[in-house]
Amino acid sequence: MNLETINQAYLFLIFIVNGLIIGIIFDIFRILRKSFKTPNIVTYIEDVIFWVVSALIVMYSLFVFNNGEFRAYIFIGILLGAVIYMLFFSKFVVNISVKIISILKNIILFIYKGIAYPIKIIYKFTKHILINPIIRIGTKFNKTVVENVKKVYNIKRKPKISKT
Repeated sequence: MNLETINQAYLFLIFIVNGLIIGIIFDIFRILRKSFKTPNIVTYIEDVIFWVVSALIVMYSLFVFNNGEFRAYIFIGILLGAVIYMLFFSKFVVNISVKIISILKNIILFIYKGIAYPIKIIYKFTKHILINPIIRIGTKFNKTVVENVKKVYNIKRKPKISKT
């Protein structure tokens, strides 16, 4: 075989791997969307990030492996790699990843509730024993001060003299 043909076949395989990598990155964003509810603006930002990362991967590979030359077989290889990944691996990877993330979320939520429950009890007890009496005393003190200020103000106030 001709050395140029072998080199092009090697490049074709490299860009098939690029397509596989782009498929994996696409699935990472799909997994995040299925696992966590996000607003539309976050989805738009994720889409932009996906396309920028994909473009950077392709550009890097083009410059490193093919001296920046665009060839049709390169884009066919990327497309073929992405299609192979989507057809044979994507469903399995997404389902397993979503299940793993769901299990991890439940474990973290369980731990959080286990830590938060005693803290809530301590807070309620502290609030009932310490904070509420202090608030009541402060409120009564405030009312007393306001009443005394009103008394002082009324005593020092001179009656108005009418001009008739």
